[in-house]
Amino acid sequence: MKEQKFIHEGLITESLSNGMFRVKLDNGNLIIAYISGKIRRGFIRILPGDRVRVEMSHYDSTKGRIIYRLTRLSKKDYND
Repeated sequence: MKEQKFIHEGLITESLSNGMFRVKLDNGNLIIAYISGKIRRGFIRILPGDRVRVEMSHYDSTKGRIIYRLTRLSKKDYND
């Protein structure tokens, strides 16, 4: 039986080496997250400033896996 994972959303604050990123979650925690295989195979670019969905284990709350990049808002959307 697979274990249940926590799903959080956050903001990429820093790009580290080998597809790893520092992510500030919406609850204020800073974690290190790596790119999932589907995102890596799909050549999806993740840059600092992107909002992402992160999957985390119950056992280690300092590491996670980026499973989805959320759509960016245009500057027009910010002004409304």
